[in-house]
Parts: sequence; C-alpha cells; structure tokens
Amino acid sequence: MAAKSEFDPQLIISHKFPELTYCYTERDAALYALGIGACSKDAVDNKELKYVYHPDGQQSIEVLPTFASLFSGGLQSEIAKIPGLDFDPRLLLHGQQYIEMYKPLPSHGCILNKATVSGLHDKGKAAVLEVEILSYEKESGVLLFMNRMTVYLRGAGGFSKSSQPYSFTKYPSNQTFAYKIPQSQPFAVFEDCTQPSQALLYRLSGDYNPLHSDPMVAEIAGFSRPILHGLCTLGFAVRAIIKSICRGEQKMIKNISGRFLLHVYPGETLITEMWLEGLRVLYQVKVKERNRAVLSGVVTLDRLSSSL
Repeated sequence: MAAKSEFDPQLIISHKFPELTYCYTERDAALYALGIGACSKDAVDNKELKYVYHPDGQQSIEVLPTFASLFSGGLQSEIAKIPGLDFDPRLLLHGQQYIEMYKPLPSHGCILNKATVSGLHDKGKAAVLEVEILSYEKESGVLLFMNRMTVYLRGAGGFSKSSQPYSFTKYPSNQTFAYKIPQSQPFAVFEDCTQPSQALLYRLSGDYNPLHSDPMVAEIAGFSRPILHGLCTLGFAVRAIIKSICRGEQKMIKNISGRFLLHVYPGETLITEMWLEGLRVLYQVKVKERNRAVLSGVVTLDRLSSSL
C-alpha cells in the first residue's frame, strides 16, 4: 500500500479507463444461461429453453438480462492499474452490482465498453470504489445497458486528509436504490438447487478467478472449498423473478440491483423470496442448508404480468 500522503482521490476519480470491445456469439449466451441454472430442472422448460435453443436456429435464441453483467468483469484488472490506488487484489471484494437495461440484448454481437469512476469513499480500513460501465452496440453505437459495480478494497482506506471521511459520488441521493426487505410473507418463493460443478460451468463465461475452482486458493481465502461466483448467484435470483413474477418474459426487466451478503458453496440450495411493491420486486436469497441470507436487492419492471 502506498503511503497515505501519496493517495490523491482527485487523480483516481478523474482516471480514464481504456475503451474495451467484447464480442460474443449465440454459444456464449447459451453457455451463460446454463451456467446460471437454466433448464437444470427440466430440459424442455418452455420458459427457459428459448435461452439455449430455438427451432429457427441458434441466431434466434433470447438472452437473459444478467448476461450484461459479464461485460463488467474485465474491469477488475483495469482497477488494479489506476495510478495511486495501491491494494492487494486478493483483498478485493465485490460488494454490489447494478444493471440498467435500455435495449434487449441481441443473441450475438460486439459491445463497446466505456467505463468511468463514479464513486470513491474512505471507510477507514477499506476504500469503496464505484465504477460505471456504459455498453454500446459497436456497429450502430446504440446504448444497450449500463453496469455499476461497487468493490471494497480492503487495506486501502484511511486516506482522508481531514476528520471528515472522504466521499464522492456522481449520483444524486434520489438516484440511490434504497430498500428494506419486508418482514411480511413473500409474494412468491422459488427454490433452486445449484450443482456441485456450478462454479466450474459458470467460469467458462469468463471469470476464471481460482477462488471458484482451486481448493488451495479457497482455503487461503478462508473457505472450506471453492465458492460460487456472486454474479452467478445474482443470475439465479433474477431467473427466479423472471419465472415467478414475469411469467418467463425477461424483457419486462428494466433494472437490477444486488448486494452480496455471504458466499455460496456450489451444490447448495438457493431460496429466492420475492415481494411486490408496485413495479419493484424486492428479493432476498437464502441458502437453505445454512439458513443464511446471501444476496438481496431490487428488480424494477416496466409492467406487471397480466396473469399475476
């Protein structure tokens, strides 16, 4: 860690990330869907088969909205290159993810990512960094979606120059997504089993962090075995909402927020509880075997299903 006197918050928040291009195919979209559990209970599920197969050909498959989260993954290596932001990459924690959908994702394409630092906060023992990634269809220039990723950099805090902890965000307070999980009975509950090999399948979508595959790395990090990717758990949760609330229509989703609370071990059972507040779905995911909450958040819809 650099000496605190060398830490210049202004240098960090004004950092310019390189523009990055990602191309994907129908195979990538289908592999991702399988990685977050699509068709795992029923290979001919009429609400999910469309993500992996279409009678008109693979070019006609539909894409799950959380597929958009894959395009924020490459930013973690870029965060390590920000001048003056010295931290141990092994101590980076993915705290929150927000996805705003503007257009349905095509089954294949090339995406141009433009990322900026959107927030920086001194939490004493950690620095909290927010990065916004706008993703455009490269050929047309059409804005498809936005990711906002919040990461905790343990050991990088304590850089404030005054008694008031440093805090910067580009978002007005009315653009934050505050919520409280209700104490009432959920509107819907969906139970899904992850497979013991779930992390090994999900990692083929691009996140090869050995924490999710190597037992020795997991042990060093304090886990009894490799853990599931947080964004994989988020994918399971949003799939549950699409099936239970949207009746299989993924295009109803406008935005997704998730706060990662605790790890999941591949093979554990996920119970997604859902509450309706107008067009907002508040949700909480628990691990059945340990009765612990691992993820919570809000999904906003553009309309409600007529069959609800």
